[in-house]
Amino acid sequence: MRKIWFTSDDTTSNPVRLSRRQFVRSATVAAALSRIDAVHAADEAPGNGFIDAHVHVWTPDVKAYPLDKAYDVRDMQPASFTPQQLMAHAKPAGVDRVVLIQMSFYGTDNSYMLDVIAEHPGVYSGVAIIDPAKQPRETMRQMKERGVRGFRIVAGQQDADKWLDNNTMKTMWKIAADEGMAICPLMNPEYLPALDAMCAQFPRTRVVIDHFARIGVTGTIVDAQVEDLCKLARHDNTYVKTSAFYALGKKAAPHDDLSSMIRRCVDAYGSNRLMWASDCPYQVQSPHRYQPSIDLIQTRLDFLSEEDRQWMLRKTAAQVFFT
Repeated sequence: MRKIWFTSDDTTSNPVRLSRRQFVRSATVAAALSRIDAVHAADEAPGNGFIDAHVHVWTPDVKAYPLDKAYDVRDMQPASFTPQQLMAHAKPAGVDRVVLIQMSFYGTDNSYMLDVIAEHPGVYSGVAIIDPAKQPRETMRQMKERGVRGFRIVAGQQDADKWLDNNTMKTMWKIAADEGMAICPLMNPEYLPALDAMCAQFPRTRVVIDHFARIGVTGTIVDAQVEDLCKLARHDNTYVKTSAFYALGKKAAPHDDLSSMIRRCVDAYGSNRLMWASDCPYQVQSPHRYQPSIDLIQTRLDFLSEEDRQWMLRKTAAQVFFT
């Protein structure tokens, strides 16, 4: 058998004799260790993996982070969902950056979200909730300096035709355009026509629609509602989150029943204006799981090209929320 000779860096040491089999085994181990080092490096330097564009986090420490007066600890279900709990689901799926959405439990006090962003530089971006009637320009600029890139607005039970038709909201949209920040509406499908009109009035404002405008939350994907959503694609600064699969359609993995709606959105908006998101912690509440949500975009939809997948899983959210 041919022998391969190696010596240590210390030239006074005795030579070490390795057989070819031992040498190959050593090289294999070295390669494996190199891959492990590369994974660890990726963990330490976020930006190479996927982005989850919609997650809520909260802490059971209500003394340090008091709840809004409209809520109490019984509303916190689950009782805790910290960044550490989130990443236990997200990292194994290849996610290394996250867009945090201010949790309603805290009202307009964004302290917990802002502290999470500050404690993990480069990992988290934020979508805040503010009172647009209180010094909106100063507040929005301050939030931008602290890692916020968007502002959530909620339709709730407001009049579907008038929920955006007020001077306070219009001021907020103008400031968002001036500052290069996004308006992120949470709403049901009946609110889409009013949003369409607002996008036409403020074409410079970037708008990111949450969860397909909740089309399918009733269990049925209504064709006319998808049509209304796709009409907004004519506004160049309008985006859609393909997200919250656990809550739409059949509300069960592997979520293939949502494929037609996703395809229509891809055809209307292009993948560069769509972004995947989980809406955790709700996507990981039993019987739902994190991996099937990302798998739908990453592996299951055969009409998506590899480039489409990269836009939806990383590149769109990076441009909107991490620049």
